[in-house]
Amino acid sequence: MALMRSVLYIPGSKARALDKAASLPCDAIIFDLEDAVAPGEKVAARDLLAQMLSEVDYGPRLRLVRVNGAGTEWGAADVAAFADHPGVDGILLPKVNGPADLDLPGEKPLWAMMETPLAMLNAGAIAAHPRLAGLVMGTNDLLKDLGARFRPDRAGLATGLGLCLLAARAHGKLAVDGVYNAFKDLAGLEAECIQGRDLGFDGKTLIHPDQLEVANRIFAPSEAEVDLARRQIAAFEEAATRGEGVAVLDGKIVENLHIVTARATLDKARAIAGMT
Repeated sequence: MALMRSVLYIPGSKARALDKAASLPCDAIIFDLEDAVAPGEKVAARDLLAQMLSEVDYGPRLRLVRVNGAGTEWGAADVAAFADHPGVDGILLPKVNGPADLDLPGEKPLWAMMETPLAMLNAGAIAAHPRLAGLVMGTNDLLKDLGARFRPDRAGLATGLGLCLLAARAHGKLAVDGVYNAFKDLAGLEAECIQGRDLGFDGKTLIHPDQLEVANRIFAPSEAEVDLARRQIAAFEEAATRGEGVAVLDGKIVENLHIVTARATLDKARAIAGMT
């Protein structure tokens, strides 16, 4: 299974950061040619990133390139540079407003930055696009466009987060939560990771390596959850041998829907073990 607990943004213009990323304990990397790169460095960053992705072994990490928008002078060339690049697993498109924005040449999986009000209203159609692999929340831009204020409970983002999660799950796509800007505030990051995990996100986008431990831990099954999953499966299978459709464990009913979740929990735990 694709692990997306920790998705780290790396500037595409910084050779040292691009090299260091190969040794960081993140599940995925977004190599950023958009917000993290100044206009005067865009072309050089594109060339540097293409070279680094050919030369550096990033191991099992998912490698996404966030290109510049289609309306910019760099967008089309960015897409062309990485559409068939063997070191790239997918292209992340900014400011996706509707499914037509995903109609691009090539066969590389596409990811959509969900960061505008129009994207929220079109989330279902975007998630249904056949080339789309996942949605990435752009919560900073969404807050700005909504005129909402940041709150620890993210009340202003609740509708957008929910719409994107519903769309992703309806169409079997991945969904990654937005960044937490105060990268030194690990307690605040942990609280937001817990919220995102409990909502249903697969992981969180991050802006600093110091945030990796928190995201990896929160979005991984705990030992208690793994133990419960194993016991649920065992209890359900034992009940099935008796011709019963449900089991009882710790005073609670265990049905087939719980077994689906339990097996997913064990699959995720095995995938994490494989990464380490």
